[in-house]
Amino acid sequence: MSIFLQSGAVNSLIFNRGVNVKLDKVVFLSFSLKLFPSVDCCAAAASSSSNPPHSDVVFHSLCSLGPWQFGGNTFSCRSRCLLPWLVKIQIRGKKDENFGEWYSEVVVTGEMIEYYDISGCYILRPWAMSIWEILQTFFDAEIKKMKIKNSYFPLFVSPAVLQKEKDHIEGFAPEVAWVTKSGESDLEVPIAIRPTSETVMYPYFSKWIRGHRDLPLRLNQWCNVVRWEFSNPTPFIRSREFLWQEGHTAFATKEEADAEVLEILELYRRIYEEFLAVPVSKGKKSELEKFAGGLYTTTVEAFIPNTGRGIQGATSHCLGQNFAKMFEINFENEKGEKAMVWQNSWAYTTRTIGVMIMTHGDDKGLVLPPKVATTQVIVIPVPYKDANTQGIYDACAATVKTLNESGIRAEADFRDNYSPGWKYSHWEMKGVPLRIEIGPKDLANNQVRAVRRDNGAKTDIPVANLAEQVKDVLDSIQQNLFETAKQKREACVQVVKTWDEFTEALSQKKLILAPWCDEEDVEKDVKTRTKGEMGAAKTLCSPFDQPELPEGTLCFASGKPAKKWTYWGRSY
Repeated sequence: MSIFLQSGAVNSLIFNRGVNVKLDKVVFLSFSLKLFPSVDCCAAAASSSSNPPHSDVVFHSLCSLGPWQFGGNTFSCRSRCLLPWLVKIQIRGKKDENFGEWYSEVVVTGEMIEYYDISGCYILRPWAMSIWEILQTFFDAEIKKMKIKNSYFPLFVSPAVLQKEKDHIEGFAPEVAWVTKSGESDLEVPIAIRPTSETVMYPYFSKWIRGHRDLPLRLNQWCNVVRWEFSNPTPFIRSREFLWQEGHTAFATKEEADAEVLEILELYRRIYEEFLAVPVSKGKKSELEKFAGGLYTTTVEAFIPNTGRGIQGATSHCLGQNFAKMFEINFENEKGEKAMVWQNSWAYTTRTIGVMIMTHGDDKGLVLPPKVATTQVIVIPVPYKDANTQGIYDACAATVKTLNESGIRAEADFRDNYSPGWKYSHWEMKGVPLRIEIGPKDLANNQVRAVRRDNGAKTDIPVANLAEQVKDVLDSIQQNLFETAKQKREACVQVVKTWDEFTEALSQKKLILAPWCDEEDVEKDVKTRTKGEMGAAKTLCSPFDQPELPEGTLCFASGKPAKKWTYWGRSY
């Protein structure tokens, strides 16, 4: 992270509490100075020394509190000497240069998460939880229209139940976390923590379903799950504990189950494209990549151009009758005959938030689509010397009131210990879609200055038309984010027909669309032949919107007759 100071600022720096990223530099005008601890004023002071004693200082607390410890010494800030001159904060990582470093910094400085002392577990801060709640409100209302009801099942699973569906548990076995002790005593029978809830719920489906009048049974739950065995956890994208919704339903016929699979998948598309402004492809997973124990899996797949990796956005599975057979979920049909139910399961997770950050974020920080931003508009007073400061503050408060009454989520930043420039950088880093500035000139002209987060465009809006024009700007931002992301995604799509074209496109981080024979052995062979430091390529999905496949088209990998077009690439 970098910090920029106005000319004449005192040569001291106060750190921002809780942001565990290294401070890169402090800039006074056009020259850079390294940092070292100082007991004279704040936790650190600027120095022109080429080799200061502590050049890699951790960014800790932007306030007059403390104390802080560096190099075995304790330092305290005795005054807020710096704050009036602090005009800009900036993240260190560059999205195009070191994506991993950039992402890790943005999720913290944007106040989305805080790291926890257990690897792979994260604190979701209010800025992130508010996004989850907005998506939850939408999805929950939609599934209730479908007569799906919410429930809650326990977190713990007995080994006997977990092992009942062999193919299913083999797919999850490495990820299952176990409770083995109670205090100092070993449990006689270890208890699993749910990685997913099929085996938790279905014994009770068997109990509750007796006849055709008990169908369909359609339940959803909002909960957390735990999946443990993997390396390199990434906030939101791959964590050991995460939030999700999981739906589990049972029907009398396969046709009903098939229809619901697609209906739910369309809701997932809407979450990504209409709310998060992230383009996705709807399609079907290969037999190798489908949900363990299921009949088939449908998915919405996103793609991150900066890394050249696909990412599974959400899945809707038809489970067929496999679980019904294992858990004896039978019913008496209208003919008086015994029959097995057809089942589905479907889920989306807090991964949605990570995909949004990766798609829209830039070198200034987060970029939030207006539909999911808890604060859509931040109003900042810009007083000058001898200006009508109280009048400016009153205008800011009135602006917030007008916007809130029009259904726009707005707030004002009235903190007097930060400069307007610092506030600009702070709210840009948090990704607020629209900034409104009100200074003496704006007050005199009965207008406000609006600045878009997505493209930096500035415009003056008359107070008389404020709410209407702000709504239009927010709609424009939402649409522009989606269209920009869609263009970037489409620019990454590479159609290939031969193995050489495939490997070349893979090396260029492309989203590859290739004709495929739809055989598991061929898919496994592609994975084996593309293993390397960047990871192996695999099928992402076969899109429902299939391009024409001319007769005689051959599989790019095997030379056998192709059956479909399939997206391939590396993935998260």
